[in-house]
Amino acid sequence: MDQNHRVLVVDDDKEIAGAIEIYLKQAEIAVTVAYDGQEALNVLQNEEFHLIIMDIMMPKLDGIKALLKIREEQNIPVILLSAKSEDTDKIFGLTMGADDYITKPFNPLELIARVKSQLRRYTTFGAAIPNSCTITTGSLSLDTEFKLVKVDGEEVKLTLIEYKILKLLMQNINRIFSIEEIYERVWNEPNINGQNTVAVHIRRIREKIEINPKDPKYLKVVWGIGYKIEKY
Repeated sequence: MDQNHRVLVVDDDKEIAGAIEIYLKQAEIAVTVAYDGQEALNVLQNEEFHLIIMDIMMPKLDGIKALLKIREEQNIPVILLSAKSEDTDKIFGLTMGADDYITKPFNPLELIARVKSQLRRYTTFGAAIPNSCTITTGSLSLDTEFKLVKVDGEEVKLTLIEYKILKLLMQNINRIFSIEEIYERVWNEPNINGQNTVAVHIRRIREKIEINPKDPKYLKVVWGIGYKIEKY
């Protein structure tokens, strides 16, 4: 197995997480461990992985909710772990976007076999299908693969937060997002007095992508509701 493959293991049971880490490292797979869904999302903001192994029942943010968040932006394979063996639980997990489902306690050899199968599928077939694309409206474009934003063909330099806000809006062109929803999706935490923070970032984005920020063409405010990117 290619040692460049990186797996994120997410389980609040440190003994199980540690055991999985040992099994994967013995198979020459690089491992990072997180102990709840929120920690996993935070790690994914800064690092790239080829596979996630994630328990369902966890504090702060459970595996299903974390999976739904991940699927908003990434198609990385996810194997769910659960102590429940009922078919309805497996079907629910797969319906929510999981690629595989393993019941605890599991056979280490079976786990490794399933991990290698998902890694092969992702790196062989997933690589042939771009995980991202260029989204365009008028002369504004956002390349999610290379994280590039251009206006009239000229690259625009955005901060990471500005990029995430613009990406969220451009991936949902014409959909209105409230300030609360923008904050919770971009910062991955509950909105507590985030109105001013979002407004400041919106203003900065407009200054960089709009010809006239005071009369924006793309990043529109819908008074009393929120913001949207308009389709041209």
